[in-house]
Amino acid sequence: MKTVTSLTPYGLILTIYLLFFQLSLSAQKPSFREKYQPLADSLASAYKIPSAVILGVSIIESGNGTSRNSRLLRNFFGIKGKNNLLQTKGIRSSYKQYKSDTASFVDFCKLIERKKFYPTLAGNPDYRPWILALSKTGYSEVPETWRKLITGAIQKNKLDKVVEKKSSELTTETSHGNH
Repeated sequence: MKTVTSLTPYGLILTIYLLFFQLSLSAQKPSFREKYQPLADSLASAYKIPSAVILGVSIIESGNGTSRNSRLLRNFFGIKGKNNLLQTKGIRSSYKQYKSDTASFVDFCKLIERKKFYPTLAGNPDYRPWILALSKTGYSEVPETWRKLITGAIQKNKLDKVVEKKSSELTTETSHGNH
């Protein structure tokens, strides 16, 4: 068995590179979806809004969590309101500031809950009528484009598949008598 001291310079460099590569892979940050899926699922259950809608809107409105609003204001949904950016950073913004990421997600769900369409759609797992109804409320200044962007984000990130998978798992569990 070779020890580190018996490795050739080339072998030592290769070993260090492989160790570094392995460490960097294990230290990668989770994707936006991986980070916020559990929160979206929890809120979907509590507010009867599909998690695909919650995540799809947040992905587009926050640029996958990279937008200035999401970084500085923790605003993942483009919701307007008060903030202290002018006092703290000298930046004017008409977007609402949140104390946490969770607060932003909860506020979005509460905003939807206050919409006229909510009682009709509550509990419907299909994201499409939700996106259509939300786009008709003035949520976006360009509703048709917004609908396409949200739908594209949902499909690209397979957010609609998460609901299908959970539904099939639930059906399998109940058919086997596991309540």
